[in-house]
Amino acid sequence: MKLGARIFKTGLAVMLSLYLAMWFNLEPPLFAALAAAIAVQPSLYRTFQTILEQVQANIIGAILAVIFVMTFGHDPFVVGLVVILAISIILKVRLEPTTIPLAIVTVIIIMESPTDDFIQFATGRFALVILGVLAAFIINLLFIPPRYETKLYHKLLKATEDMNQWTMLFIRNAADHRALKKDLIRLEEKMVKLENLFLLYKEERNYFLKSKYGKARKVVLYRQMLITAKKSLYLLKNLERRAEELSIMPEETHKKFEKQLDYLTTYHDRILLRYIGKVHSNHSEDLIENMNKGKEDLMKFYISLQDQPCIAYDQWLHLLPAVSQMIEYQEQLEHLDHLVDSFFNYHQEQNEVKIETQDDE
Repeated sequence: MKLGARIFKTGLAVMLSLYLAMWFNLEPPLFAALAAAIAVQPSLYRTFQTILEQVQANIIGAILAVIFVMTFGHDPFVVGLVVILAISIILKVRLEPTTIPLAIVTVIIIMESPTDDFIQFATGRFALVILGVLAAFIINLLFIPPRYETKLYHKLLKATEDMNQWTMLFIRNAADHRALKKDLIRLEEKMVKLENLFLLYKEERNYFLKSKYGKARKVVLYRQMLITAKKSLYLLKNLERRAEELSIMPEETHKKFEKQLDYLTTYHDRILLRYIGKVHSNHSEDLIENMNKGKEDLMKFYISLQDQPCIAYDQWLHLLPAVSQMIEYQEQLEHLDHLVDSFFNYHQEQNEVKIETQDDE
C-alpha cells in the first residue's frame, strides 16, 4: 500500500491544528483538527483558490447558527433547517461546493450545546474552525507539491498500453469478450480519473517566466495525449460493438484491419515513449509511411467491398463507423506526433521533460 502526499498533508494539518489550538487555549481542539482534515486541498493552486471561500462559507454558517440559536433554540429540527439554509446561501452566492462540508461542521459545533454565555461560546467554536482552515493552508503552502506530471504521464501510458493490447487481442480473435466488456468499464472510469488528474496538473502554477511558457506547451501536449487516448478507447468500443460483423468479414478485409490497427497502436506507443526520450524520431518514419499507405489501401478496399456479394450492404454500412474511427484515431496521433516534434525542436531551452520512474501501483 502506497501513501500519497495528500495523506501525509492531512496528518500534518491535523497535528498542526491540534498544537495551535492547545497553544491558543481553545477548547476542544478536536474541532480544529476536524476542520483541518476537511480543508486540505490536493494542489497549491486550489489552496489559494479556496482559502477565502472556506472562510466566507464558515462565516455564513456561523452567523446563521448564532441567529437561529438565539431565536429558536438548538433543537434537531432547527439545526437541520440551518444546515439547509447555509447550503442554499453558499450555492446562491456561488462559492465552491467543496466549502459546504466545512460550513456544515461549523453550524453543528456552534449549535451543539450552547451555554449561557452563547456569543463567547460561538466565537470560540468559530475560531477553532478558522484555526483548522489556517493550519491546512499552511501545510498546503509548505508541503512539497505532488508531482502531477509524473502521475499523469505514467497513468496515460498504462491506459494506452491496456487499450492497445485489447485492440490487438480483439482483432486477432484472441480476446475473451466478457473480460473485455468488464475492462471497458474500468477503462472508461480511468479516463474520468485522468481528466481530473489533468485538471490538477493544469492548475499547478509556475512562478518563473521561463518555466511558465514551457508549462503552457506541456499542457497543450498532455491535453492532446488525453484526447488521443480517448479516441483509442472509442475505437476499441466501436470494434467490440461490431464483433459479429467483423467475424464474418472476408479474410483479406480482416487482415487489412489487423495490419492497420497494428500500425496505429505501435505508432501511439512510440509517440509516448519518444516524449521521455526512449525512442528517436527517425525510427518512426518507416512506420508512418506504412501507416499512411495502409490507410489508403484499407479505404480503397473497403469501398470496393460495397458492391461485392461476400458481405451484405447492411453489414458493410454497420462496419463503416469503425473504419471512420480508425481514420480519426490516426489523425489525432499525427497531431500528437506533430506537437511532440515541435516541443523538442523549438524553444529547447524552455522545454524540459521531468518524468520520474514510477513503481507499478
